[in-house]
Amino acid sequence: MTTAPSAALGVATRQPMERLRLLRAVLRDYAQLTKARVTTLVVITAWSGFFFGEHKSGLPVRTLKLLWALAGIGMVSAGTACMDESIERRTDALMRRTAMRPLVTRSMGVGHAIAVWALLTGAGAALLATKLNLLTSLLSLLTAGCYLLIYTPLKQHSPLCTFVGAFPGAMPGVLGWTAARGRLELEALVLFAIVFLWQFPHFHSIALLYRDDYARAGIRMLPVVESDGRSTALQILIYGAALLPTTLAPTLLGMAGLPYCIGASALGLGLFYYCARIWKECLPPSEPRARSLARALLKATVTYLPLLFALMMLNRTP
Repeated sequence: MTTAPSAALGVATRQPMERLRLLRAVLRDYAQLTKARVTTLVVITAWSGFFFGEHKSGLPVRTLKLLWALAGIGMVSAGTACMDESIERRTDALMRRTAMRPLVTRSMGVGHAIAVWALLTGAGAALLATKLNLLTSLLSLLTAGCYLLIYTPLKQHSPLCTFVGAFPGAMPGVLGWTAARGRLELEALVLFAIVFLWQFPHFHSIALLYRDDYARAGIRMLPVVESDGRSTALQILIYGAALLPTTLAPTLLGMAGLPYCIGASALGLGLFYYCARIWKECLPPSEPRARSLARALLKATVTYLPLLFALMMLNRTP
């Protein structure tokens, strides 16, 4: 028989555990709402742009200015993710990979998500404008607007959405550069071009993997609208091939040295191998083998970009 003191002790023990469980659930919801993984990649890429911008100016790269830049860019990115999930909550409910997002499960309300979007986007843009420069603030808002007003609705209408979405997707490095330098320069455009080209093998591999999900939700990615997979494979091959010489431009511009050039060539050839495999076999997207190749390519793209930028930063020129 349970005594009163022991029962009270059990209740007291459960209360902190319950609070911890609720806290974890809330944090998990916010991480999904703000697309924490994507936002982290945005911040890392922006850091690379800031790093090279400050390095060109001959200034220290670990300063309070870096904190303002990454915080502002990260907040605008996270806010954009909130609004994107608010707009797409009905299509998210139709896809397995997004069915557990908080606006779908209703663990968060749409009004709350919109309030978080307004707070994060407004605070992030204000931070960039006041602590850094107006150009970076305006570019961050332009990037968010392009993503939400053009790319997001276009996904329901045309496979050109991948091409259009690659423009805002390639902006983080540029934002990092302008945060440091206060102006657009050729080096920033090179960083833009690298990420722009990289996105096609990356996002086409995702679209191949989740083709059924996208089709169910009416999202017209290229693998959804074609049955033989040839156009998807060709785009993966072309953009993968174009990426290799583009990644050598930092050496030509004096941003990084010969070791980077050699490493970038090796990484580019490795990534191109996975792109070429998809083109060589050119299987219909519905084939299990096509998804296996797409999964391997996705892993390669996710590994490739951080390694490339890390190598570029480690081998920066004086």
